[in-house]
Amino acid sequence: MPPTEARPGSETPPGADRSPDDTLDLHLTEELVALLAADERSRSDEGDLLDDLAGWQPAVTSVGRFRLVPVRLDRDLALLTHWMNDPAVAAFWDLQGPASVTAEHLRAQLDGDGRSVPCLGVLDSTPMSYFEIYRADLDPLARHYPARPHDTGIHLLIGGVADRGRGVGTTLIRAAADLVLDHRPRCTRVLAEPDLRNTPSVAAFLGAGFRLSAEVDLPDKRAALMVRDRALRHVL
Repeated sequence: MPPTEARPGSETPPGADRSPDDTLDLHLTEELVALLAADERSRSDEGDLLDDLAGWQPAVTSVGRFRLVPVRLDRDLALLTHWMNDPAVAAFWDLQGPASVTAEHLRAQLDGDGRSVPCLGVLDSTPMSYFEIYRADLDPLARHYPARPHDTGIHLLIGGVADRGRGVGTTLIRAAADLVLDHRPRCTRVLAEPDLRNTPSVAAFLGAGFRLSAEVDLPDKRAALMVRDRALRHVL
């Protein structure tokens, strides 16, 4: 089973594990999320919402040279449609069907304001995974956890069956999180919200240095809110 998440909304349940700093955070209403997004767009001197992701340098990992390459529909749609129709992926992404289904999902990001960037995960010269790097603080997810400015989220799937179940997903999750922290200096933590039923995905995030912060009820799943803190990146 590949490490995957679905798309994002009740509040964090009592007793959920959280870091001491989280107690100072506030849950963001939909209106505040919209205001934050508008404020970000107005700050032209601060660059785009994800700090020029297309220009990020690759990461050297134990399984090869890894980089995030923004998706191009004309080049990548057939491959991504093939992956979305794999039953193991479809169980959590729910994007199975003709190419138009995948295309609609991608266009919603490609035609947006840049708060979410769909990418191929390329290992050496081979596209073998799909990532969505997104501004969690500007996403509907921010209504369901104590968001901080510049929180950055990750969704992913491993496309090739041969790359699943042997630790590649864990390595790439860590590499992607490191790329975010290396290239987004204002980001203090990287988040993910895999389906709680997807135990291989939750385990992969734990192995990549994320901690389980809470369980949250989103519109289409009960999710494990996983957090990798900048301050602990060299410890975990």
